[in-house]
Amino acid sequence: MATDKLSTGKVSSAKQPPRQPKKIGAIRDHNYQVILSAAEVEFAQYGYNGASIQKIADRAGLPKASIHYYFTSKENLYLALLDNIMQLWNGYFDEITVADDPAIVLDQFIRKKVELSYSHPQSSRLFAMEIIQGAPHIRHYIRSEMRTWVRNKGAVIEEWIRQKRMKAVDPVHLIFLIWSSTQHYADFETQVLMIMNRAEYEREMIDQIADFLSALILTGCGLKTPATPRA
Repeated sequence: MATDKLSTGKVSSAKQPPRQPKKIGAIRDHNYQVILSAAEVEFAQYGYNGASIQKIADRAGLPKASIHYYFTSKENLYLALLDNIMQLWNGYFDEITVADDPAIVLDQFIRKKVELSYSHPQSSRLFAMEIIQGAPHIRHYIRSEMRTWVRNKGAVIEEWIRQKRMKAVDPVHLIFLIWSSTQHYADFETQVLMIMNRAEYEREMIDQIADFLSALILTGCGLKTPATPRA
């Protein structure tokens, strides 16, 4: 009877459209990101030696075998996570060219890094822990790929300086300064919040930090901070 459908609020299974299965690629991408997110928390809290594949699997809500499907070992997973972090941090700065406006590029890089310190604090702490321990797992990466990355970006900054589009500063130390000043708010979050008598970072505070760092660093480079629209 028609009243059965109205009274129960349900449609009989015979009339329900078949569920579309998730694409295999989408499931793989989803699981991969879930594993990385769980691994980030475990490694940040317990360090490389304290974290385990089983703990990561439990946090991800996946069987241990699923972790091994994507990553052959704990070290393989750890390296993938660190690579993901570094791509996240420096992705915006990857595509800069001499034709770009140095004020806009540096301002946006600073703001992006401050935003990531707010949205992904575990990532910054995990990377800091690795470096403090002497970079045992990414020493080769730093000496090769990261060193090359810094030199390439430094060359663009040097050309801006040669063209007198910004003040003469050391390009490498400028990059170090942006890294360290922005990541400070993630690595030393507890100290910052306690001194400023705040319970947590809020949107207004993040904007103030970005405004301050951008103005200070760009002024030191002889640049004017671009106007930044607020939502």
